[in-house]
Amino acid sequence: MNEVYYKTVKSITSILMFVEGVKNAAYGEMVEIKLETGESLKGQVLDSREGLAVVQVFGTTAGASAETTKVRFTGQPAKIAVSTDMLGRVFDGTGNPRDGGPRIVSEKVKDVNGNAMNPCAREEPSEFIQTGISAIDGMNSLVRGQKLPIFSGSGMQHNKIAVQIARQAKLLNKNEKFAIVFCGMGIDSEEANFFKHEFEESGALDRTVMFLNLSSEPTMERLLLPRLALTTAEYLAFEEGMHILVIMTDMTNYCEALREVSSAREEVPGRRGYPGYMYTDLATIYERAGKIIGKPGSITQIPILTMPADDITHPIADLTGYINEGQIVLSRDLQRRGVYPNIDVLLSLSRLMNNGIGKDSTREDHRGLADELYAAYARGKDLRSLVAIVGEEALSKTDKEFLDLADRFESGFIGQGYDEDRKIVDTLSSGWDILSGVDIREIKRVREEFVKKYGKWKAGS
Repeated sequence: MNEVYYKTVKSITSILMFVEGVKNAAYGEMVEIKLETGESLKGQVLDSREGLAVVQVFGTTAGASAETTKVRFTGQPAKIAVSTDMLGRVFDGTGNPRDGGPRIVSEKVKDVNGNAMNPCAREEPSEFIQTGISAIDGMNSLVRGQKLPIFSGSGMQHNKIAVQIARQAKLLNKNEKFAIVFCGMGIDSEEANFFKHEFEESGALDRTVMFLNLSSEPTMERLLLPRLALTTAEYLAFEEGMHILVIMTDMTNYCEALREVSSAREEVPGRRGYPGYMYTDLATIYERAGKIIGKPGSITQIPILTMPADDITHPIADLTGYINEGQIVLSRDLQRRGVYPNIDVLLSLSRLMNNGIGKDSTREDHRGLADELYAAYARGKDLRSLVAIVGEEALSKTDKEFLDLADRFESGFIGQGYDEDRKIVDTLSSGWDILSGVDIREIKRVREEFVKKYGKWKAGS
């Protein structure tokens, strides 16, 4: 191991350290920093050029002096020891235990940087995951190996929805090893306590590996944390044969840390001050999900991001949407009206939904029923705007039926209890119940045989 300490620190900013006279420093190499006070910090090489190494510091540099600070380059990338003993444990943003338990000792030590999956080695996602939430299962189905982000806003209920999905997610009619890797970046203490309490109370913590970086802790840990989580997930999935659900919140905090580093390096900013390479950086995280041909495990990702000012065109949401296979969008209007979960099904999308539903998976009428509910709900919402102008009295009988359908769809299909775990057959049955409130002749997107088999209309209606 290289024991040489450099005392050639040129300058120190709030998060970066510039060290001169360094030969062969490698990108991503871990660094040990010793301050005059005796305190030791960790760092990572962010850039290396012509004898100058730029180091991002995991911790505060307040009070550090360039003249007295010593830096040692370890020659090793960031690594984490991985084991099934990690299940039921809570770790910090550098992979150290934060639950008072012992450090993980394992022969398996992995480079956290990893690689995106080779497209040629990917197996197409095709197995439906039942979350127990009708707005997802019925309208925007999640498939094993998919990347399906949740687009939320400040103060919305994304944390509750994430916990409910983690608690209830399962494959239909299969009993396979399933675990959760939870990654909390820049969350406050109240949120961290909420997640830990909910996982403990439901018993889900026993099959969960938690990584937490609090808002009061070093910003730079937020850049390392998702890579620690995904490296753990890859080990559990592809070496232990488990099916892993990775929940990452909040990706907005991750991108803010990325912007802070870019600003400290005085890089030319891109859209709204974020670095131009943010798309590539996010792809190195999101593309580590999926299934590999010939291996039994899988990684399914649910990244969560809070859109600044609820702006879905914001660079973070925009780039995330490009990389992932759909999105679940939360509605502030539904939340104001007391609907939980406040999922806007018309703005949401699952691009892999058709791969995981149908006769041999959920039910033969699933696709047509979802299409019919989309069209009927959209028509009902349009009529609300019309009623605000001309009044409900001006509507036809059919229009009034669709107006009523929109209300019943929000309260009875989208809306459900936090502890309510609906089976897919119950979700589909609920959809037919809602459609039965309109004239059967208005049903045009479901095959006639399925209408006769599953429809709830009375004879002669």
